[in-house]
Amino acid sequence: MPAIKLFNTMGRTLQEFKPLQSGKVGFYGCGPTVYNYAHIGNLRTYIFEDILVKTLRRFGYEVTHVMNVTDVGHLSGDDDSGEDKMVRTAKERGESVLQIAKYYTEAFFADTDRLGIERPTVVCKATEHVGEMIDLIRRIEARGFTYMAGGNLYFDVTKFPSYGQLANLRMGDLKAGARIEVDENKKNPYDFVLWFTKSKFENQALIWDSPWGKGYPGWHIECSAMSMKYLGETFDIHAGGIDHVPVHHTNEIAQSESATGKTWVNYWLHAEFLIMDKGKMSKSKGGFVTLQNLIDAGIDPLDYRCFCLGGHYRSQLSFSWEGMEQAKASRKALVEKILELKDKAAGLKLPSRTELSAPAAERLSRFDEALADDLAAPRALAELWQLVRDADIPAEQALAAALDMDSVLGLGLDAARRAEASVDAGTKAIVEGLIAERAQAKKAKDWALADTIRTRLKAMGFILEDSAAGTTWKKL
Repeated sequence: MPAIKLFNTMGRTLQEFKPLQSGKVGFYGCGPTVYNYAHIGNLRTYIFEDILVKTLRRFGYEVTHVMNVTDVGHLSGDDDSGEDKMVRTAKERGESVLQIAKYYTEAFFADTDRLGIERPTVVCKATEHVGEMIDLIRRIEARGFTYMAGGNLYFDVTKFPSYGQLANLRMGDLKAGARIEVDENKKNPYDFVLWFTKSKFENQALIWDSPWGKGYPGWHIECSAMSMKYLGETFDIHAGGIDHVPVHHTNEIAQSESATGKTWVNYWLHAEFLIMDKGKMSKSKGGFVTLQNLIDAGIDPLDYRCFCLGGHYRSQLSFSWEGMEQAKASRKALVEKILELKDKAAGLKLPSRTELSAPAAERLSRFDEALADDLAAPRALAELWQLVRDADIPAEQALAAALDMDSVLGLGLDAARRAEASVDAGTKAIVEGLIAERAQAKKAKDWALADTIRTRLKAMGFILEDSAAGTTWKKL
C-alpha cells in the first residue's frame, strides 16, 4: 500500500500521515448540535469523514473514531453571543431540552445510516461529560489563562501566544479587527467563555454546580474534554467543516494546549462548504435541504453520497437538483454494470485480492493510490468506472475488485439486486428503516415484533433473507 498523504490545515501543506502509535489512529470528528435536522451540507462532511475512516482501516490501521453530540451550550452565535440553540428549539416546540436532543440525535444517526456512514467507535454526549469539562477548566485556570467577568469564566487569548495559528489570525490585529459581537465583559473580543453562570442567560434549562457558580459550559470546552478522555492529551487527527477553523477549532486548540502544555492534535482536516445559490448551506439562514427532502424528491441517499464523491472534500461543491439527477443516473448506470457482472459471474468463486489478474489488480492499486493522495474520491470513483467498463477483465475479476473498492466508496453495490430498479427511493428508505427496526427488535429478543415487521414487509411485497452477514431484501 502507498503512504497516505493528508492536507493538514495546520501549516496548509500535504503531509505524509504518521500516527503517534504504529498501526493505530485516534480520530475525533465534531458531531452535530441536535436542535434541528442535519442539512445535506453537514452530511457532506460526515461522508468525507467516513471515507477517511474507511481508508485508514483499508490501509491496515486500527481506528478509534470519537464523535461528540452537542446537547447543551452551543449558542446561536459561535462567539458566545445569542441563545443556546437547544433551549431556543425547546421553547419553540414546547418540549424539554432532553426531548429535543433525543429526537434529533436519533434523526441524525438515521440519516448517517441511510448514507452508508459507519457509526463512530465512541459517541459522547456533552451533557454526560460536564464533570470532565469542569476538571479541564480547572487545569486551565490553575495555569493562569482565565479571568472572571460578569459572572462568567473567560479564556484570555493574549496569554496563549500561538492563538489563531490554525486560521492564520494575527494576534496584533485581534483588538482592531474584531469580527464578533461586542461582549463588554471581555478584555479582548477574541476571548471566549469556558463557563457561563445564570448571570448571563436567565432561562438556561440545564445547569450544573461548579467552582464558579451554578451554570453550564461554553461550547468549545466539550470537544477538548471528551477527546482527551477517549483519545488522550495528544492524538492523531481532528476533522470537521471548514467553518470550524476560525472560531471553534481555534479555541479548542488554545484551551487544550494551555491545559496540558502539549500539542493537542497532529493533523487537522477540514471539508469545504456545500454551496447553494452561491452561498453556503446554512440552518441559521434558512436555506438548507435535508436528506428527507432528497428522498421525497426520488433521490436515494446513496445517490447523494455518489454526488459528494464527485468532488474533492477540500473543494466547494455546488448543489443543484440537476446535479442530483445526474448523480442518480450515474449511480443507476453503475449499479446496472455491477448487476451485469453478477449475472456473468453467477456460480463462480470471486477471487481474493491476491488472486486477482494483473489488469484487475492494477486498477485496484490505482484506486488505493487515489485514496492515499489526500482522499481523492473523484479519482477513486473514476478507477471504479474504468474497471467495470473494461471488457478485457473477466466478470468475476472485475466484480471482486469493484466490491473491494465499494467497501470504501459505500455506494451499495454489494447489496444491489435487480428488484431494486423498480423500487423508488422513498419506498426503499421505508423498507430499510423497517429492517433496521427489526434488527433492533431481534437484538432485544423481541421476536414477536421482529415477526410482525417481517409480515408487514411481505404484505408490502418484499421478502427478507437472513444470513450471518445480515439481512437482505428483494421484491416479490
